[in-house]
Amino acid sequence: MKHPRLAAIAVIAGAFVLAACQERAPGSAPVPAPAPASAPATDAWLGAWNGPEGTSLQLAGGAGQYEVTIRNLDGPRTFPGRAAGDRIEFERDGVKESLRATSGAETGMKWLSEKKHCLTVRAGEGYCRDS
Repeated sequence: MKHPRLAAIAVIAGAFVLAACQERAPGSAPVPAPAPASAPATDAWLGAWNGPEGTSLQLAGGAGQYEVTIRNLDGPRTFPGRAAGDRIEFERDGVKESLRATSGAETGMKWLSEKKHCLTVRAGEGYCRDS
């Protein structure tokens, strides 16, 4: 044969393929499948949230990595965010911010005080859903 190295590689590769295809011996422990990564609770917040006077919050992404788009009177701005326990953290204008689930009253905004499902950045900055 012209290329003895190629022949040796083919024989070794074939042995690995055959070994992988063989059944496990009876009584041997099965190889556990990797546990599926559970989505963080913050994934339930994906979608649109409304604030007062035309402001809004849009969350996109998932699995703990988000795009946080906040629309205010100056227009929309988007920030990368990530899950941090029961919050989504992001940085805006050099300040570490976080979104947390609250009631409308906890937003500190009278326009949202009757709402039940809200996200608050800080007192005076909140966004709610009607559901």
